Amino acid sequence: MPIQEITFFPLRIRLHRPFVISLGPLTHAENLFVRLRTGDGREGWGEASPFPTIHGETLEGALANARWLAPSLIGRSTESAPAYSAHLNRMLHGNYALKSAFDMALHDLAAQAAGLPLYRYLGGAQARTLYTDYTVSLGTVEEMVAAARDIQSNGFPVIKVKLGRGAQEDIARIAAISTAVGPSIPLRIDANQGWSFEEAVDALRGMAGYNIQHCEAPIDRYDWNLLPELRRLSPIPLMADESCWNAADARRLLAIGAVDRINIKLSKSGGLYGAQQIAQTTEVPLQVGGFLESRLGFTAAAHFALSAARVAYCDFDTPLMQEEDPVEGGITYGAGGAVTVPDTPGLGARLRPEYLLPSRPQITIT
Repeated sequence: MPIQEITFFPLRIRLHRPFVISLGPLTHAENLFVRLRTGDGREGWGEASPFPTIHGETLEGALANARWLAPSLIGRSTESAPAYSAHLNRMLHGNYALKSAFDMALHDLAAQAAGLPLYRYLGGAQARTLYTDYTVSLGTVEEMVAAARDIQSNGFPVIKVKLGRGAQEDIARIAAISTAVGPSIPLRIDANQGWSFEEAVDALRGMAGYNIQHCEAPIDRYDWNLLPELRRLSPIPLMADESCWNAADARRLLAIGAVDRINIKLSKSGGLYGAQQIAQTTEVPLQVGGFLESRLGFTAAAHFALSAARVAYCDFDTPLMQEEDPVEGGITYGAGGAVTVPDTPGLGARLRPEYLLPSRPQITIT
């Protein structure tokens, strides 16, 4: 059926406390929700999570580009993901967060039409339970230790730690956190490009004795050519994040032996179709993460995780950091960081009715 109406819902959701990474602090999730409606009354939902310091996208910019893109989609059939993705890429370069929202909504409609939960439409199955980590943001050693202890007391199986503020300071942070939570709790570290090459070598070697699963984005994304040497020197496996946006990036990084693992984010790959292309390109373990999406965006991420056999790690924690939950349906969080994925046709998530009222900011294109 053709798309007859597209509505955009911009939301600014305060976080319980500032989320601090090496690129700066964040106080709100500023996300754009997209609803596609077809002639038979079906609705498909998607969510973009622009992240200015990584995407170069903002909520205001995403909304402006969404209004510009929408007329080209009105009247189009809800066709295959490759054709849809190709159309968006012809119309607009980059803007992967925005494109991911359209891509999610398309897949939601397609899976509903097939009568299948999205993970089954993507070729997956409910054959395993997904578990999320929870993240400690950058701060003083004392603040980070307190946060890690709180995460441990809430039963999360893995603690992720934001770093990237100097090698020796970061070694001290990890030493204190590991001592506080004990050596049996795995840690994942993420420098968000915050180290120089020399700092990365010092930091990774200085953390060799701790139970660290991997390090994400140790150095600047444009220094990807230095990653093979860093990998050779590092006792800790390296994971590509900001340096890997699409399948071409993945192929290049793996061809030169740059990383051990890849982090896929739907708002970075342009959506589910782009994520599938990366997964089909690689033979390394994958992590599925995100930016500051709500449970709607992470529901799509969880469906994808169930469809990709190489997904070994999930980083689905940011909805738990938000003061509001605007989502009806979607994934639920259980004991020990367990994530339950909806089994209804399609995505199984949408905005709650109160967020759709005319008094709420929204723009409709017909």
